[in-house]
Amino acid sequence: MGKPTGFMEYNRELPAHREPLERVNDWQEFHHRLPEEKLKTQAARCMECGIPFCHSGIMINGMVSGCPNHNLPPEWNDLVYRGLWKEALNRLLKTNNFPEFTGRVCPAPCEGACTAGLVGSPVTIRNIECAIIDKAYEEGWIVPQPPAKRTGKRVAVVGSGPSGLACAAQLNKAGHWVTVFERADRIGGLLMYGIPNMKLDKRYVQRRVDIMAAEGIKFVTNTEVGKDYPAEKLLREFDAVVLCGGATKARDLPVEGRNLKGIHFAVEFLHANTKSLLDSNYADGNFISAAGKDVVVIGGGDTGTDCVGTSLRHKCRSVVQLEIMPKLPSERSSSNPWPQFPRVHKVDYAQEEAAALYGADPRQYCIMTKKFVGDERGHVKEVHTVNVEWARNDQGRLVPREIPGTEKVWPAQLVLLAMGFTGPEDTLLDQLGIARDERSNAKAEYGKFMTNVEGVFAAGDMRRGQSLVIWAINEGRGAARECHRYLMGFSNLV
Repeated sequence: MGKPTGFMEYNRELPAHREPLERVNDWQEFHHRLPEEKLKTQAARCMECGIPFCHSGIMINGMVSGCPNHNLPPEWNDLVYRGLWKEALNRLLKTNNFPEFTGRVCPAPCEGACTAGLVGSPVTIRNIECAIIDKAYEEGWIVPQPPAKRTGKRVAVVGSGPSGLACAAQLNKAGHWVTVFERADRIGGLLMYGIPNMKLDKRYVQRRVDIMAAEGIKFVTNTEVGKDYPAEKLLREFDAVVLCGGATKARDLPVEGRNLKGIHFAVEFLHANTKSLLDSNYADGNFISAAGKDVVVIGGGDTGTDCVGTSLRHKCRSVVQLEIMPKLPSERSSSNPWPQFPRVHKVDYAQEEAAALYGADPRQYCIMTKKFVGDERGHVKEVHTVNVEWARNDQGRLVPREIPGTEKVWPAQLVLLAMGFTGPEDTLLDQLGIARDERSNAKAEYGKFMTNVEGVFAAGDMRRGQSLVIWAINEGRGAARECHRYLMGFSNLV
């Protein structure tokens, strides 16, 4: 695949980002693109490795190694190297409905398992994937493709995030009439409102939704199933139901002062920000502003990073990101060998921006929040913390232990809780009588996706818990395959 000696001849090269001090002044994507000849060179680095771990999608030590969706990078890398872009597109779309999303926001477990990365730098798989689909749109190759024949079966998909959209796309391809219910005012779920615009431009989300609508999928917005639309009505009006409502119950921080004003869940902050941007370019004022404030973000993951990047664009006075876990090593440790997903320290776009503005990475590690303190108006003004060290308890589990004398007070007029999610909301699952697993997710076996209720399937974060966009696409496709089998007695979907 590619050029047999390409990984030895060419260095890994990614497109530059826009300058931090420039991009913090707008909400446009911060990515640049490599020219086509350089993309071919990067594709040439995909060697004939014998066993391409990049598309294995296996779990090792609790983390996925390779692409969960079993994408086939060696094949489309080879086609890009040879200049066969349309053929590369066809190969890419065989396994991934939405490479324009994953090519922008996926953490690329495929690259973590790339064989070239065992002895050097991995192939730039994600960037090439994004380049293929972007070129396809520019060339007019992506057009609506409604099914030639309809089965007459009606399927409801609840939730329009990546799992719901992938499921709907596959079921529609099979010829079923598909209706997607979304409680927000726009389709896309976390793709629309959970990821800020500079990371995933909403034009790309709406572009794909418009194509799906032209292919015959019906989208119903501003409708929460279980509240605006009775859950039992789904069972009467549809031949099958697929639940893709996500894991939207945010993890809270029940410490003293939690009820003070100015403390918000990250998802609330990010959702309102993007909605106001799209609705009025912030003219309506219907968002939580960080302008002129000292911002404390609690949580060191991608959502916390997006809160930092959004706060910087609001022109906050300062921002700090508190993480209870230790800082990861700069290189793989001996306990994290290839082809495991590399648990290494990285500087993401928002940390780069904060460093350019304020002179330092905003992240602080091994910090535990003890309490919030408010002013006379009941608004948060301080976050009180203590440093911790991680040690094993009597049961051998790593637990945080406070370090005396490390107490600190951080000024804060806005606190954003970005500590992940604990599972799906209860209303819909309770109304349908869906059994839960030990983590409160909808109980349905992976690979089968059927819940305890006949004809009702579950997929994505609602079934597996908070996870990656590529896992959501994998699960949506899998649930569609099994739903099609349930309806027709066989399944030719993959």
